[in-house]
Amino acid sequence: MAQQNMNQPKRKISPDNMPGQGDDPQKKKPKFNIYWIYGIVFLSIIAYNMYRGVNSPGVETDQQKFYEMLKQGDIEKIKTIRNKKLVRVFINKDSLRNKPTLYRFLLNDVQDEKKYETALKGNQPQAFFSIIDDKTFASQMSDFYNKNSTVKQVPDSPDDEGEVFGQIIGTLLPILLIGLLFVLMMRKVGGPGGGGGPGGIFNIGKSKATLFEKGTRVNINFGDVAGLDEAKVEVMEIVDFLKNPKKYTALGGKIPKGALLVGPPGTGKTLLAKAVAGEAQVPFFSLSGSDFVEMFVGVGASRVRDLFKQAREKAPCIIFIDEIDAIGRARGKNVMMSNDERENTLNQLLVEMDGFGTDLGIIILAATNRPDVLDSALLRPGRFDRQISIDRPDLIGREAIFKVHLVPIKISQKLDIHKLAEQTPGFAGADIANVCNEAALIAARKNKEAVDMSDFQDAIDRVIGGLEKKNKIISPEEKEIIAYHEAGHAICGWYLEHAYPLLKVTIVPRGTAALGYAQYTPKEQYLYNTDQLIDQICMTLGGRASEDIFFNKISTGASNDLQQITKIAYSMVTMYGMNDKVGNISFYDPSQENYFTKPYSEETGKMIDQEVRKLIDEAYIKTKNLLLEKRADVEKLAKELLVKEVLFKSDVEALIGKRPFEEKKLLDIDPHDTVTKDPETALPKELKNPPSI
Repeated sequence: MAQQNMNQPKRKISPDNMPGQGDDPQKKKPKFNIYWIYGIVFLSIIAYNMYRGVNSPGVETDQQKFYEMLKQGDIEKIKTIRNKKLVRVFINKDSLRNKPTLYRFLLNDVQDEKKYETALKGNQPQAFFSIIDDKTFASQMSDFYNKNSTVKQVPDSPDDEGEVFGQIIGTLLPILLIGLLFVLMMRKVGGPGGGGGPGGIFNIGKSKATLFEKGTRVNINFGDVAGLDEAKVEVMEIVDFLKNPKKYTALGGKIPKGALLVGPPGTGKTLLAKAVAGEAQVPFFSLSGSDFVEMFVGVGASRVRDLFKQAREKAPCIIFIDEIDAIGRARGKNVMMSNDERENTLNQLLVEMDGFGTDLGIIILAATNRPDVLDSALLRPGRFDRQISIDRPDLIGREAIFKVHLVPIKISQKLDIHKLAEQTPGFAGADIANVCNEAALIAARKNKEAVDMSDFQDAIDRVIGGLEKKNKIISPEEKEIIAYHEAGHAICGWYLEHAYPLLKVTIVPRGTAALGYAQYTPKEQYLYNTDQLIDQICMTLGGRASEDIFFNKISTGASNDLQQITKIAYSMVTMYGMNDKVGNISFYDPSQENYFTKPYSEETGKMIDQEVRKLIDEAYIKTKNLLLEKRADVEKLAKELLVKEVLFKSDVEALIGKRPFEEKKLLDIDPHDTVTKDPETALPKELKNPPSI
């Protein structure tokens, strides 16, 4: 839940909220680890080799030049390096000073006379040359030593001034570089935990579950979960069993092994699981269904085994798997689209949940909004003993959710929370949180000190219809058509008994396509009879009929309306058995992805099409007759819309009077005349959406 508060409190420093860039620099200390040592050693090696390269003594010459200097008596001593096939030459310093040619030859490489003079004072060789065979060179020099005793003979050496160390470094340096690169890659693959941490390449078969140990503070508890009273009772019983097992075992009861949270997106399934983590005084493992899936074969099953191994060590405990349909889809339905790796992961999960060798004390919570695609073996008792349905909240639930989300928001004292709940039918908890946040942002944009009712109404409009497009250029002719179109919707809803009560009508463009819309307040009901559905169709056709009456032509603005009434009409004929010719037959199949099958002949299909067309034509005639009767009211409403652009229920009452009849509750309805369905599938979503142009 996003928070918006005008008075920002002082920020508290906690382990999860460490000082940032603008905080006291004395409190920030650099983190020292083993990689600092690696870096220092690496730089030292590079510096040493560079220093040796820069200060390698002597100028390179050839063997012929060496023999000439040797005959002239310019050589003081020589030293042979066997492992490098190298001879280093020490020249007589008197010869260097007295022979300018020799001096200039050696000075070409140094290019600085002062540096060279300094080098002469040291005991460094002035020249070097390479040899092919050290034994041949040694035999040649032995003859020369016998004849000339002035040249000092230095014993042959396998190394000189760290040559062996230099060779070792030269050999090990590439290996060290490759090793360092490998370690860095492992840290990159493994994330913050490094190569040995969670998700590392060496732990790829390990579980990715986040563990909340006993006593770990989680900021969400059951008090933060509103509008889910029945679901909370079911889940709280599991938590209570873990806290007080003797209370239930004394009567012979057994704790459920698993509970599946089922409901549309945004209704609070994951929030309820977080509340369980905050309330339960037992270890809590949390992960997503996609965390089992990996590119490597066998990883999913390995992670399932590792997860339950950790859970057995921490038992009693709770495991929560969010979006379990990622791995729990039914097996074998489509051979072409089968996934062996996912099915192996599911098989391992089935075995761990209720197979040989399973232990007590591990409870599985899972959440999904697609229970229809789950494997039947996963849903059976013994694995998921309970399926907890979490539907969209009713009026009382929405009011409770508003109270929770309004806690951090500075609201006006005149704000009517009950009215807000009435204006948001069909909203899930996430939608209500979004409305509260949008209202706070709108109020802040207007520099208000508190969020009032108008800000919430603007936020609801934004969530339902999209962003307001005041800059969209609409010609006066088009604007007049839109006004009469929306006035037709409003008047039909006003004078049809079973239509929803009008809340607001506007011709302000919103979103990407809506040029205007009429907003209604649907009643909280789950059963719809024939009269109610026909009135819904008539109200939706009001815009098209109004254009036909006042302009003698129709526009493309009713495309969305026509889509809605077509789906409602086909549902009445093919789903609910509300047609005398087709009869009490339903072609609705919830197991099919397209929800409709065609187990009928072409003749029956033609009859269905004819009955749907007849139903819509009769509704259109009824709508047109109503608008002709109330033609003056339509004109009043349309002209007022052109002036004000937005009209509320009170404005409509001031123009044409109060609604002629009171809203009636659904009492004494014969269940044989209606179809009882789950509210999510009983009606197309179009019945819940406002008609728009």
